[in-house]
Amino acid sequence: MPSQKLLEKLNEQIKHEFFSAHYYLAMASYCSEKSLDGFANFFIAQAEEERFHAMKFFDFLTEIGQRPLITGFDDPKTDFSSLQEVFELSLEHEQLVTGLINSILEVAQEENHYPTVSFLQWFIDEQVEEEATMSQLLDKIKMVGENSPGTLFLDGELGKRKFSAE
Repeated sequence: MPSQKLLEKLNEQIKHEFFSAHYYLAMASYCSEKSLDGFANFFIAQAEEERFHAMKFFDFLTEIGQRPLITGFDDPKTDFSSLQEVFELSLEHEQLVTGLINSILEVAQEENHYPTVSFLQWFIDEQVEEEATMSQLLDKIKMVGENSPGTLFLDGELGKRKFSAE
């Protein structure tokens, strides 16, 4: 049985994942306002993925006989100065989430709660991908600048992204 400390961290992560979804929707809204519909699509798909992550934590808790606790969160940032800032903040946010996942893993390992250790491996792998994606897109935005044909090309490419649960 997981300790109270581990349960609190798992439940807190549900909140963080739902916050992430809202944060990415705020970014999608900014992109949409700038007529960057492909970038908006990218962040909408990202938000769907974050909700999926939240539900994975929810389902895991119920599977181990625990009640998921749903709590609120602060409003996400909604004003951005540039597309570059949006991706800088996205990368910072993914790095924060990676730290949160690693923190849960540390507690699970200390407590020898192997079901949680096993469950978190998927998220460890996922965070490597998430950080790489945001970092690569940030690099590309820096390369092409924000008001260039390259931005429109990236916009078109990101418009093709669709979220699919595994």
